[in-house]
Amino acid sequence: MIDVNELRKGTTFKLEGNIYKVLEYSHHKPGRGKATIRVEVRDLRSGIRLKKKFNSGDSVQDIRLTYRNAKFLYRDGDTYHFMDTETYEQPALRGEALGDATKFLQEDMEVKLTFYQGEPLDIDLPTTVDQKVVRADPSVRGNTATSVTKSVTTEGGVEVDVPNFVEEGDIIRVDTRSGEYVTRV
Repeated sequence: MIDVNELRKGTTFKLEGNIYKVLEYSHHKPGRGKATIRVEVRDLRSGIRLKKKFNSGDSVQDIRLTYRNAKFLYRDGDTYHFMDTETYEQPALRGEALGDATKFLQEDMEVKLTFYQGEPLDIDLPTTVDQKVVRADPSVRGNTATSVTKSVTTEGGVEVDVPNFVEEGDIIRVDTRSGEYVTRV
């Protein structure tokens, strides 16, 4: 068991038979009374995002996860297939369980699969991925006095705010944690 005060972004725990991963964490201490811990979590089996509230002193079940290096192979409908690079097993995960990570997946991409008691639950993406811009608004000439940005759509369907000089067909590097533009490649 772990105290809810130890929950941080990325921590995984079990509560009422479900396995959750913390996405956001906040600690609120009113003038009187107990502190409350508010977390936004994702159910790793169903992909549903929830907000949970705990009182200080509560505890949740700590779980031990195992991680394996894998390659993304292909998508079949709403199922994503991976290959373990050591054992060559091919676990599959449903799209709703992966959440927004599906927008960044590319064939042959190296990821880290998360397992709980042999069951694949989640993936850890590389910090950045390179994606091609498939839709970009036209640039406006003379609009360079300030740091002007525009919205583009990448091949994975990610909407990204980029500098004005990025055009359709360019390849950009996107941060997978925040979905923000890093640089043009």
